[in-house]
Amino acid sequence: MADATSLILLAAGAGEAAEPSSLGLTAPMWVALSMAVLILIGLFLKVPKMLTKGLDAGIFEIKQQLDEARALREEAEALRQEYADKIAGAEKDAAAMLDHARHEAGAIVAKAEADTAAVITRREKMATDKIAAAENAALAELRARIAEAASTAARGLIAANFGAEADMVLIEKAIQEV
Repeated sequence: MADATSLILLAAGAGEAAEPSSLGLTAPMWVALSMAVLILIGLFLKVPKMLTKGLDAGIFEIKQQLDEARALREEAEALRQEYADKIAGAEKDAAAMLDHARHEAGAIVAKAEADTAAVITRREKMATDKIAAAENAALAELRARIAEAASTAARGLIAANFGAEADMVLIEKAIQEV
């Protein structure tokens, strides 16, 4: 009831009311005391240490994630560079293969031309040899026919012009010359 009376007095403007207190402490003092006790309990239970440990653990985890992300990025950059080098190497290899293929194709064409020229030369020589052999065979056959015809003609002339009497004349003439 004291509170109701003080409210009435306040409302009536009778003056300042007395502030309530308990055990000699006013309301703001009780709030300050309870805050001090709460802070002391927190310090006794090492709450700030737990908070800093939690924050440090969070910071450490974030740092690990950042380091892992940095390492992954570096690895990705290295892979990208490696594949870029492989692509450049593949392009160089492809250009070298193309040059080599062109060189081989040129060598094959040159060899084919040389082989064709050699075959033509060989066939010309074979044809020339066959013609020469045919000419030689024809000449040999012609000579054989001429020789046969000459021997036949000579037999006929000898048989017609020479007889036993003509042989005797020739023998005597040969004897006289000797």
